[in-house]
Amino acid sequence: MKAAAVAIAFAAGLLAVAGCGNGSGGAPPVKPADLSQAPRAVVWAVGDAATAGPDAGRVARMIRRAKPDRFLYLGDVYENGTAAEFRRWYDPRYGRLARTTIPTIGNHEYDNRFAGYYPYWKEKKGHRQPPWSRSRVAGWQMLSLNSQAAHGPDSSQAHWLERVLDGAAGNCRIAIWHRPRYSAGVVHGVAPDLNPLWSRLAGHARIVLSGHDHNLQRHRAKRGIVQYVAGAGGRGLYGLDRSSTTMLWGRDDVNGALRIVLKPGRALLEFRTPGGHVLDSSHVSCSPG
Repeated sequence: MKAAAVAIAFAAGLLAVAGCGNGSGGAPPVKPADLSQAPRAVVWAVGDAATAGPDAGRVARMIRRAKPDRFLYLGDVYENGTAAEFRRWYDPRYGRLARTTIPTIGNHEYDNRFAGYYPYWKEKKGHRQPPWSRSRVAGWQMLSLNSQAAHGPDSSQAHWLERVLDGAAGNCRIAIWHRPRYSAGVVHGVAPDLNPLWSRLAGHARIVLSGHDHNLQRHRAKRGIVQYVAGAGGRGLYGLDRSSTTMLWGRDDVNGALRIVLKPGRALLEFRTPGGHVLDSSHVSCSPG
């Protein structure tokens, strides 16, 4: 009788542990509000921000206080994207925004993705985070792509993107991936290997957002697409090559993030310091088709 009671208690304990996988005491994750037809949405974007130090903390506090409708994390959890580092650096800074977060994977967490990145997002969202995905926000389609996975013309990712865009109307789309195609950063710089993704987006998208270079950049439109780099999330800053022929604006001496106000057919993009100061402001319009 005593043994049976112990067995029942043990089984109940296993069920309790199994029910705690989403970090909310067994309650299912709350789905984010449907913003597909919203007349307006505020989105924040930053990368290279899950790291030690007060600079990363200040950027994170600014974004959390803003309570964005969507948060775009542009990749990199330092140093190696392990489960412990997600718990130590990412979750305290951005975990409370998880239900509204659209992430893309960075080079720092890619090798450990099956131990860190994918388990973390499955726990937070209640389902496996796909390597690339799409959603809609205030009349814009958001495409989370993957600069670390294969992205050549015949890759699964390129074929997926082609299917998504085949016959799609207009160009009101924003794509995010970690490594920027266009960058004036002196550490990483341009990434021509991403041309297959850029070429497929041409005529179908207006904005690409990336991190990787630890600075803030806005570039001249290439094939109708404007590249923004928001990698000054708190890691040590990287310099800029001021002789770049594509960069229209850049800062390599300040941390910050990108605030985006989306409306159908129009986007306002502002680089802001942790104190809220607007460093650069630009508008991008699109055609819904």
